[in-house]
Amino acid sequence: MESILTSVKRLLGIEEDYEAFDGELVLLINSTLSVLNQLGVGAEGYTIKDKSETWKDFLGEDTPFEAVKSYVYMKVRLLFDPPQSSAHIESLNKLISEFEWRAYIHYDPVTTVAEPSDTV
Repeated sequence: MESILTSVKRLLGIEEDYEAFDGELVLLINSTLSVLNQLGVGAEGYTIKDKSETWKDFLGEDTPFEAVKSYVYMKVRLLFDPPQSSAHIESLNKLISEFEWRAYIHYDPVTTVAEPSDTV
């Protein structure tokens, strides 16, 4: 399974063996994973330390929500290397908000509301 750190580095255009930014990226990834935990996504309290931790470790076996990977990348991108264009930043922020909403809807446990009784 794919390493969380390595996949984020690749999306940012950083070679896997270039480790100068790993400390900063680990911090930003962990902050993003914490936000996902608050939305009900992933293993509770999960953090990464290096490239040995995988998406499977965080998401589990049966998680169909692959957009989590894109979400982590976009959040880290905005914090680590924000685009110069304000339109690009706004676009990323809108996508991030949409992913957060979708994650909340997908992972929020459904509560049932009792229907009013027709008997009198």
